[in-house]
Amino acid sequence: MYHASFRQLQSLVLVGRHESVSRAADAMHLTQPAVSLQIRTLEEITGIALTRKVGRNIQLTAAGEVMAEFSERILRLWEQATDELAALQGVTSGTLRIGAVTTAEHLLPPMLVPFTLERPDVRLKLQVGNRTEIINMLARHEIELAIMGTPPRELRTNAAKFARHPMAFVASPSHPLMKKKKVTLNDVMAANLLVRERGSGTRTAVEKLLREEGHAAEFGSEVSSNEAIKRMVAAGLGVGFLSVHACGLEFEAGLLATLPINLVEADWHIMHLTDQPIPKVAASFQDFVIENGQDLVARELEGFTRRLGKRKSYR
Repeated sequence: MYHASFRQLQSLVLVGRHESVSRAADAMHLTQPAVSLQIRTLEEITGIALTRKVGRNIQLTAAGEVMAEFSERILRLWEQATDELAALQGVTSGTLRIGAVTTAEHLLPPMLVPFTLERPDVRLKLQVGNRTEIINMLARHEIELAIMGTPPRELRTNAAKFARHPMAFVASPSHPLMKKKKVTLNDVMAANLLVRERGSGTRTAVEKLLREEGHAAEFGSEVSSNEAIKRMVAAGLGVGFLSVHACGLEFEAGLLATLPINLVEADWHIMHLTDQPIPKVAASFQDFVIENGQDLVARELEGFTRRLGKRKSYR
């Protein structure tokens, strides 16, 4: 009897995840025929069809779903085994699988660079998405660690705060509200406030702020990405509510500025599933972030803090 290879198991997992041989091939840096051959060989070994064609997509059969679930476990266990063996030799290695909400993507490089420079054997797989996407990746074990503002209620996680960060109302420097010495929430709500989609960290924060001040959460527009909000606000199409981390380049270039209204401070959390042991490299990075995160965040915000001057205040 022939035994399945890791490559065959990985092919099945990725075809099932992407519902496409071509996208699985791209992810594995293989040709489509090569991936198709891996799947056919695995079906011959198991003696049962694992995939089926549905329209333009490739979906897993019931047997394929079972096989893909066990394949993910096998691949994950093998990586954990190699990490443990490396740890016995005093080497921190392996793949660091981490996911972050889009607001945190500007925060991660200052943390990942010093961590990986000290550990050249560590490989990195970084996933960036909205809150729902990152939660789903964590639930499916596609990532071991997640960084977001508020831990999800949908999953049991071991979450740790590692830094506080400011969020602000931003606008084009030429926006009429920039001429006012003090801007109120009424002013902001009347100026076409652009916010992220429901469930995102910044959306939750601004909704909480409005409730506390007795305002209805009625927004001018809902936008699915920070980049889109920044472009629209810079063009003068309204004001936005964003993490200061996401606007650093725009502040430096003079495309955006903070409105003269109190900032809102929130927490960053790093987390992993409670019932899922994490590899040594993930545990090492989590410890590194908890120990150094606040200092790194403060360093990144030094320029912003200097420009803010006496207007620096947090809710």
